Amino acid sequence: MAGAAAAFSLAQRGWWVDVVEAASALGAGASGLPVGLAAPHVSPDDNVLSRITRAGVQCTLERAQALTQAGALSAQDWGLSGVLEHRIKGQREDPLGKRLPQAQAHGSTRASETQMAAAGLPSDCPALWHSQAAWLRPRSWVAAQLAAPGIRLRLGCVVQRISHSAAGWALWDAQDQLLSQTPALVLASAFDTAALLQDLANQESGAFHNLPLHPLRGQISFGRVDALPAATQRQLPPFPVNGHGSFISGVTAPGHEAAHWFIGSTFERDCALAPVRPQDHLANQARLSTLLPSLAPAMAQGFEPEQVQGWAGVRCTLPDRLPAVGLIDPVRWPGLQVCTGMGARGISLAVLCGEMIATQLESQPTPLPPELAKHLAAQRFVKRHASRLSPKLPERAPISE
Repeated sequence: MAGAAAAFSLAQRGWWVDVVEAASALGAGASGLPVGLAAPHVSPDDNVLSRITRAGVQCTLERAQALTQAGALSAQDWGLSGVLEHRIKGQREDPLGKRLPQAQAHGSTRASETQMAAAGLPSDCPALWHSQAAWLRPRSWVAAQLAAPGIRLRLGCVVQRISHSAAGWALWDAQDQLLSQTPALVLASAFDTAALLQDLANQESGAFHNLPLHPLRGQISFGRVDALPAATQRQLPPFPVNGHGSFISGVTAPGHEAAHWFIGSTFERDCALAPVRPQDHLANQARLSTLLPSLAPAMAQGFEPEQVQGWAGVRCTLPDRLPAVGLIDPVRWPGLQVCTGMGARGISLAVLCGEMIATQLESQPTPLPPELAKHLAAQRFVKRHASRLSPKLPERAPISE
């Protein structure tokens, strides 16, 4: 999602973009999630994460609507459904008081009794309704963006290392064959970004405090709606519900024509592998019991081994829960940008981050005000340790594009 979003943002500005993908098909990594949500984060103090996520969701919805008008996305790929947020896990403070008019202005309000009843939640349950929120199928989302004019997709190209010279940036495979050469390179390689950067530093025999990316494995559970009892089908909420993972129903799964339900995902830190595990289906069943207590008992049949299906992927996170976007070290590595660390918010943040990359390369105003944009700057991690870990390097002349 990160690479597709950045490529689309650049192509819309007239750039020719080579997208070099290791897998033989789109969505082989965490972007292969069958379905996910673009929904705002709301906090009582309207913190940085809330403001950035709200801007990100707006960017995502605007792009989805534009791709739909262009015929690249269909009603099977996404829906502006709204999302009900069950405020659990201790988040019971009122997030919509006088201190937070911004959230209300962007479509986040207290859930109505009708909406609560449709989700099977009691009327006194703390819950929000986000009207500007949507479900989205990431593989279709990625494919629609990469189909834009000016983008060349190269599948099955595994980048083993990158190098830098006066000619620009070079990408090499495991046989040390040149894959591509470019004056501007964007690493949107999720957790693998850290290894490529560390290898680059090792080639130059220079100290570098790498981005502190951490792998985060997640598994979702899903099944066919028509395999559930008729009474259970009538209990399914008509819109997505989140708050402790998320529950989505009525959306087709990749490769299927029938409507499915989805619950998840799990969060397993420091795990770079993504097998589907039976015990995680049990964890998601327990998650459903917290998210939608009245629905969970009726859904028990759906979690039977012969009915439940699973998908797992590895996302990556940074300590402050925000992505790393832009130049990583403009003096040492001019022209090298990163777009990674979105964690479980890739659908909500990828378009915003891609726009940040493109506006920086075009010297245009960024989609975020400076006081927010600085929280996404990839350099925030390098600067913190530069004086302690590496000597000052002489400045290099910028590479012309």
